[in-house]
Amino acid sequence: MSKTALNIHEAAQVLVQAAFSTHDAEVALAQAIEHGELHANVKRWASEQWAGKQLPGNIVPVETFIERTDLNAWLAAKGLGVRAD
Repeated sequence: MSKTALNIHEAAQVLVQAAFSTHDAEVALAQAIEHGELHANVKRWASEQWAGKQLPGNIVPVETFIERTDLNAWLAAKGLGVRAD
């Protein structure tokens, strides 16, 4: 995986700095991925594999990766003044 890529959990930590809880940030990222607003290399769980809080689309947060440039562009489009570098 690229050194410039963050998994969803890591990217969520960027959003936490912008006043989101980690899970809320993960959900926002997963929704953006599901709606085609944010490009990611996605890995999904089978629905019966869940043990804990679920993300939209059964996305696995620690095995789904977002390039920092894509995250920064999405953040800018959302008007969030944080950067993932």
